[in-house]
Amino acid sequence: MALGVIASALLATTKIAAGIVGNSFALVADGVESVLDIFSGLLIWGGLRVSAIPQTERYPYGLGKAEPLASLVVSTVLLMAAVGIAVGAVQEIVTPHQGPAVFTLVVLVGVVATKEAMFRMLSAKGEAIGSQALQVDAWHHRSDALTSLAAFVGISVALIFGEGFESADDWAALVACAVISYNGIRLFRASLKEVLDVAAPGEIRDRIRDVTESVPGVEGIDLLRVRRSGLVLWVDIHVEVDAELSVREGHEIAHLVKDRLMDSDLRILDALVHIEPRPHLEQHARVEPDTRKA
Repeated sequence: MALGVIASALLATTKIAAGIVGNSFALVADGVESVLDIFSGLLIWGGLRVSAIPQTERYPYGLGKAEPLASLVVSTVLLMAAVGIAVGAVQEIVTPHQGPAVFTLVVLVGVVATKEAMFRMLSAKGEAIGSQALQVDAWHHRSDALTSLAAFVGISVALIFGEGFESADDWAALVACAVISYNGIRLFRASLKEVLDVAAPGEIRDRIRDVTESVPGVEGIDLLRVRRSGLVLWVDIHVEVDAELSVREGHEIAHLVKDRLMDSDLRILDALVHIEPRPHLEQHARVEPDTRKA
């Protein structure tokens, strides 16, 4: 995470300076977006640190929601950046100005390569630990790479076609804004769902069912609720057992279910196991009285 913040700071400085000297608004706007990467990187880092704080008496469910909340803030900032860049690009389009310098293309090649590498690294890490915040931060770098790529195309058009095409990089910035907005909305929705306790994916619930049903004495699952809190899961499950079992026997089965779930690789922080009696399914023939008159 620290490496990403340092890299974003260097890239932001390089792009803004090259954009000003090379007369490219797309590159300046791209640099501003990289400044936001610094902010988002620090925010994501803080959210992950807070979400890892153990449960306390005041926060018995932990602080896992800090991670998706940080993601919400970052995705919101991403959308605001898109709006700001779009406004600036429109102003540049309607204002006559010189075309960009050739050296700005060299700067953009390095930027795109660096940002794409950062996206791949953070995306893989976020997927490995199940972090929505890291996935958001990764896509922030991918969005930055896309804005740089769009700027590269726009500057190339302006340089190739010359007079009359000076604003090509400004139009490219508008295209990049559309891409940033799309990713921002998509990531905002994903983070909001986690904050609102959306159900865990079906494959996770299926694995929890498999683990539970492997416990001796479990005859079925009556209810299963799974929600994510940061990097961990909270599970509420109702398991069915033989109705003729004693309270002690049912309690032991519940403990076995919880132990199996907690020992699995599903990163379950806690599981609340409720026992439901399952009646025997044998159907006894019912003898109807003969009401006919003799």
